[in-house]
Amino acid sequence: MQYATHITPYACKVLFRFSKSINMSFTLQVFIFSSLPFIIALFLLKSYLSSSNSHKNLPPSPRKLPLIGNLHQLGSSPHRAFHAMAQTYGPLMLIRLGSIPVLVVSTVDAAREVMKTHDLVFSNRPNLSIPSRLFYDSKDMAFAPYGEYWRQIKSIAVIHLLSNKRVQSYRHVREEEMSLMMEKIQKSDESVVNISELLISLTNNVICRVALGRRYDGRKFNNLLKSALELLGCFSVGAYIPSLRWVDQLSGLERRVDKVAKEFDEFLEGVLEEHVNKNRVDVKCEDLVDVLLEIQRDNMTGFPLEDDMIKALILDIFMAGTDTTFTSLEWTLCELLRHPQAMKELQQEALKIGQGRSMITEDQLEKMVYLKAVLKETLRLHTPIPLLVPRESTQDVELLGYDIPSGTQVIINAWAISRDPSKWEASEEFRPERFLNNPIDYKGFHFELIPFGAGRRGCPAIQFAMIINQLVLANLVYKFDLVVMEKDHVLDMSETSGLTVHKKRPILVSATPIA
Repeated sequence: MQYATHITPYACKVLFRFSKSINMSFTLQVFIFSSLPFIIALFLLKSYLSSSNSHKNLPPSPRKLPLIGNLHQLGSSPHRAFHAMAQTYGPLMLIRLGSIPVLVVSTVDAAREVMKTHDLVFSNRPNLSIPSRLFYDSKDMAFAPYGEYWRQIKSIAVIHLLSNKRVQSYRHVREEEMSLMMEKIQKSDESVVNISELLISLTNNVICRVALGRRYDGRKFNNLLKSALELLGCFSVGAYIPSLRWVDQLSGLERRVDKVAKEFDEFLEGVLEEHVNKNRVDVKCEDLVDVLLEIQRDNMTGFPLEDDMIKALILDIFMAGTDTTFTSLEWTLCELLRHPQAMKELQQEALKIGQGRSMITEDQLEKMVYLKAVLKETLRLHTPIPLLVPRESTQDVELLGYDIPSGTQVIINAWAISRDPSKWEASEEFRPERFLNNPIDYKGFHFELIPFGAGRRGCPAIQFAMIINQLVLANLVYKFDLVVMEKDHVLDMSETSGLTVHKKRPILVSATPIA
């Protein structure tokens, strides 16, 4: 009772602030606030019973509050909050987000245990309400639960959509869009250029042409894509506190998700209809929708490939391809602008490789060693999805001496791992040269650097994304001298919050053509 007396006033304050942060109505706040004593009593009883009956050696846990668990400790940047908490509670930390137990992994060795040693046990995805509704009941590759369906859909993606041959077949698309962006910069006549806006447009155009067959660059389409990506980064109260699912309904979150899901479905239905009826012009090669419709028509999978599966897979590739690719490019350019010596070295490499030609082509990128080091260092400092996509354990397992119960969600803090000072010298500094003559790569075999994850659930589209980054960055520094146009020529490095961490403000530069 003494514990309840001490925690209740604090819990009241935290829950009240938490309710305000998710825009609850005043009536709703009063209802929760007045119900709090009963809720606390139930959770204290449950906590007492579970602690007295459990003999498992669980990982260390920070103190949690009734009902919300550790939700109040996450703040606007959960990857930074988890990193700070790990300094106290260690490489494996068990927290509660509402009623859901969550294991937070913060070191290389712990990540290796999850994504390699016990990869099969941790290959499932938790059932997250927002992705489920956006991706046709999680029929996509990223959020589908582990099992036969996921294996089949991943096989289709790896063999037919993301193979080296398929990626190379779209080379002309990447080079055309890159050239168009360079022309736009050239026409700016050294005035202020919003390079962030151009990078978003380029990645959208490339992915649209590759996946859907043509550009969809209208304001309506871009707003729809932006809304969907924002929703993926939203916090759903009902997903972690099932008894409070009505909060998502009353706050309007569920209505927004349903609206965006409906609009995207109508858009993708139109895309499928265009392809089925061949209502397209200037088609130079098969796009990904063509490939999937051919697989569906010829029954090449051994199981019926339904329209919803095709739409989910295309949506998956499209959202991931545009968002993370653009983000990586933007942060890379930021770091180069902040570090003139690195910019100069990369520019010299580009000029040596380009040798006065009109552009650097993809077959010349392999020789650009410093370019690859710059991109690796950016992915280390600015992991696009800092906490990766959550996993879930499918059975009880022992991890680094701790007992992890089945059904535990797992969050891998890739951002913290890539800044671990015990693994990286001057871990907070931008030093591309650390990757020269260094075997560490981002493809999932070195757990010090896992921006794309690793193991069975690692991203299979690494080559698809990185070839765009390399081509665009190489040609930007080859063609232009870029100077920051912000106040005092200092870049604002503020971050947004969400599943993907973007730069908060666009990059404004002057671009002087290199003679």
